[in-house]
Amino acid sequence: MKKELSTNEFIKIILAICDNVEKEKDYLSELDRATGDGDHGVTMSIGWSAVKEKVSTLEDNFTFDKICMQIASSFLSAVGASAGPLYATALMRGGAKLKDLSVINSSQLSEFFDAAANGIQDRGKANLGDKTMLDVWLPTAKKIKDISSSTDNIIEILEQGSLTANEKMLSTKDMLSKKGRSSKLGERSRGHIDPGAASSALIFKTFYEATQNL
Repeated sequence: MKKELSTNEFIKIILAICDNVEKEKDYLSELDRATGDGDHGVTMSIGWSAVKEKVSTLEDNFTFDKICMQIASSFLSAVGASAGPLYATALMRGGAKLKDLSVINSSQLSEFFDAAANGIQDRGKANLGDKTMLDVWLPTAKKIKDISSSTDNIIEILEQGSLTANEKMLSTKDMLSKKGRSSKLGERSRGHIDPGAASSALIFKTFYEATQNL
């Protein structure tokens, strides 16, 4: 059972996300070619590679909010459009909930994901069912919040979050796209998993698996 997460452990999780995004970038771009301009994997790779570089320069005494602010800034600088502002906002909003903390519990981790998901919605102006990354983030953050009210085991909470994220990612296949370039396809946007939802599910999966391996 794991009841707390430190900043050093958080950084290890972030690095695992960076590595997994790099491994899956071709698959993410392949998904994007079906409904978009085919560069989602490359975009995510650029953003998370910048995060990986930034993480290596962080001071040991940085708190969660400072870490999030630094990696949000590096992601946004590397990816100024599309996913850049969305992830930067998510990280900044989530980090703000963990101000001056070096160790967090399951409830605080839940607040992080909840604020991050709401930040994505506020910035992107999407709604549930629009076939975007939000279709993973909102229900997964809610699941994490619900589970954290009945257990303080972070691994169990993240496992349920990862399962929810995967389920919601798959559900985007039958959705009609209402945002971005893919919305111009109309009914032809059905039958394809949203690439933003896929990369989001990958992040939640990695967060769970990396925490297991700490």
